[in-house]
Amino acid sequence: MALSISAVLLLLIVVVLLVRKAGLKAGHAVVCILLGFYLSASSWAPTIRDLTNSVAGMIGGINF
Repeated sequence: MALSISAVLLLLIVVVLLVRKAGLKAGHAVVCILLGFYLSASSWAPTIRDLTNSVAGMIGGINF
């Protein structure tokens, strides 16, 4: 659960920065949010979840 909250927070920060600095319009951000909701209810959701978990595991396994 902590991973998903962190990912949501990170993505929220990215969207806010894009709206403020990169000229992303609020309407575009809303479309991106709606796409996320529809993807989470689609048959692709398990694949996307597995992919993000794998990437997070790879990042977590990096030793500095």
